[in-house]
Parts: sequence; structure tokens; C-alpha cells
Amino acid sequence: MTIRFDQRIAIVTGAGRGLGRAYALALAERGAHVVVNDLGSGVHGRGESGAADAVASEIRSAGGKASAFAGSVSDASAVADLVAETIDRHGRIDIVVNNAGILRDKSFHKMDFADFEAVIDVHLMGSARLTHAVWGHMRKAGYGRIVMATSSSGLYGNFGQANYAAAKLGLVGLMQTLGIEGEKYNVRVNAIAPVGYTDMTAGLFPQGADRAVPPELVAPGVVFLSSEEAPNRAILAAGGGAYAVTHMMETRGLMLGANSDADTLAARYAEIADPATAEVMATGPNQTAKHFVLLSQ
Repeated sequence: MTIRFDQRIAIVTGAGRGLGRAYALALAERGAHVVVNDLGSGVHGRGESGAADAVASEIRSAGGKASAFAGSVSDASAVADLVAETIDRHGRIDIVVNNAGILRDKSFHKMDFADFEAVIDVHLMGSARLTHAVWGHMRKAGYGRIVMATSSSGLYGNFGQANYAAAKLGLVGLMQTLGIEGEKYNVRVNAIAPVGYTDMTAGLFPQGADRAVPPELVAPGVVFLSSEEAPNRAILAAGGGAYAVTHMMETRGLMLGANSDADTLAARYAEIADPATAEVMATGPNQTAKHFVLLSQ
């Protein structure tokens, strides 16, 4: 099986450099017309450049199809224009890769709350804005593939990244719900958890990481999640040519009874938390229903 995107239209945000650029190049190489979106700013969301134009030109020079749109996903009017222009030119949007992001790292105690809001607005709200803008088009077409960019910081936490982690785990919740709502319309929503050396991670990774985990080795994961063969509601970790899937799991739990108290809970917490009993919950209501099963035991 060879994955192709001939006649498919893809929007990739934050595609002016790093991971987004790698995703855009990989999709274009397999036939997609890629709309390269980038504000042109640095990792802190400041400054301007022609990054989107440069990547679109790079794709066209290699024989691919691409156009550029400079604008921030934090700007509702820019997002509306991005979608409207793409629909006007191509009549459809098949793929959206929500990759745009900024960093404002600092311990929570020292963080200016404006920096918390700025990171949430770009990563989480920006992804939601663009996804909401294309959602109706995809439902009507009966086809869509959406990729959210999550992170190990969101899934597991990381010192100094409370804002970034909150946004990245929020995207997982958004992905899970949209995957359920879009399933009957053949709109599949997944998340990529990348390990890639970029401007954002340059100060975090060890020496030699630029060769070990380049963005190009994350791109196959995004290509797969953007394809007709994509799963739905998967969290795919990718880096350096290695891949894994993260599952949200819950332990089996114990029924302690209506008369149980916090002391009993504390005494039996190790049993309740035993990871050997963990299972994947298909939906939120499944988790709720499990407690009614425990009640009957």
C-alpha cells in the first residue's frame, strides 16, 4: 500500500519551519496541495518573516503544489480568511494539521498569567478555531482528516511548562470528542506527540539530537494520520523513526461501599491505583457506566 494525497487539499499551520515544514513537505511529496500557514514569528510568537512563502516556494521548486497564507491561528478573522480562500480556490479542505505553537516557559510561580493565556490561545484555541471553521465543510463532504499536535509535556507533565502542558492535554480532550462526533461523517481526528529537534526543543535536547530526532522522522506519523487509512482518536508518539501509541487508561477500582470514608480510601489506595488492572475507556460515558457496575458488585 502506498499512501497518496493526489487531489487532496491540506492546511498545515506553523509550517514555516521545524516540524510543520517537515509535515508540509511530506504531504506535498505524496501529491497533496498544501496550504502553508505561518505567522512567521519565532518560538515566542514575536517578529515577522516570509516563512510561509519560503516553504511554499520550496515545495513548488521540488515539483509539488503549494500556496502560502501568513496569519496567526489566534486571530479569528485570519482563520476565517484562510478557510474561505482555500475553499474559494479549491472547493474543499481534506486535511488539517494543527501544528502552530509558541513557548513561554517559566515555573508557574514566576509565570506572568498573560504568558499562560498566550500559549493556550495559540495551541488550544487556535487549533479549535481552525477546526471549527473547517468542520462543516468536512461533514458536508463526508471526508476529513484532522491532526492535533499534543506533547509528552501535556500527557505526562514537565517542569516550567504549565501553560504548554495544559494546552497540549486540552487538545487530547478536543481530539477525543471530535473523533466521536465526526466518525459517522468519515471525519477522523487524531493526535501526534512528536519527539523532534526544532527551534523549540534546541535547548532541551542533548547534543546530537538534531541528527537523531530530526523533524523529518516525525513526518511519516502525520502522513499516516492524514491518510484515508488513518485510525480515529489515536495518540501517536513519533520520533527518530520509532513509534508508539498512548492510551488514556483507568484502573479497575474497588467498591468500598456507601459508608466508606477517606481513611478507608487511604488504606486501600494502593489496590485502587494498581496499574495491572488498568483498561482503556472508549468514551466518558463508558467510564461513568463502570461505576454503576461497581455499585452492583
